[in-house]
Amino acid sequence: MAKLNIDDTHLARLRDHYARYGALPSYAGIGKVVGFQAKNAAVKLAKRLSDAGYLKTAPGGKLAPTERFFELPVVDVPVRAGMPEPVECQLTAESMTLDGFLVETPSKTILVRVKGDSMCDAGVLDGDLAVVERTDVATPGQFVVVMVDEEFTLKELQYEGQRPILVPHNSQFPVIRPARNLQIFGVVRGIVRRYTGKPLRHHLLPGASS
Repeated sequence: MAKLNIDDTHLARLRDHYARYGALPSYAGIGKVVGFQAKNAAVKLAKRLSDAGYLKTAPGGKLAPTERFFELPVVDVPVRAGMPEPVECQLTAESMTLDGFLVETPSKTILVRVKGDSMCDAGVLDGDLAVVERTDVATPGQFVVVMVDEEFTLKELQYEGQRPILVPHNSQFPVIRPARNLQIFGVVRGIVRRYTGKPLRHHLLPGASS
């Protein structure tokens, strides 16, 4: 288990401050956030976090976060979605950002909001954000965002012979066979969903346990 030290606690408080205000505090402000009495202690903390790769000095001498500042710790065991089992849950030394996990090419990546439930049986729900890498090339089995017969949609790409088709993941929707044209807008690299109310209970990934 990766043990938390006192600087990890201070870093967590600075992350919460940044999430709330969109900026890091001054050195004096850092003292207030983490509970230091002396400004010198805040300067030393900032130096340690900078040496560790979490902070950097921006133009004008202000502190700014690095990419590592936004990394989140990873638990060392996966969580079961079926029957619970006893495990000793620990944090590892590994950490990552969601951008680093989902985005390979930032300059080609956009977010597309999902509308409708034609892909619900694949776990893609109304209101989700699809992480889409812009490309006009895709392989069978990939989820794609396409322009088909002048309509924008997200489906699984498959082929009937040489003919591309778009397959929904909801039996109430038909397979789309383009009548005129199909233009691939991008490939879905991930789905992001934020739970703000009661958890969804009626949609499961194929083969998943309840």
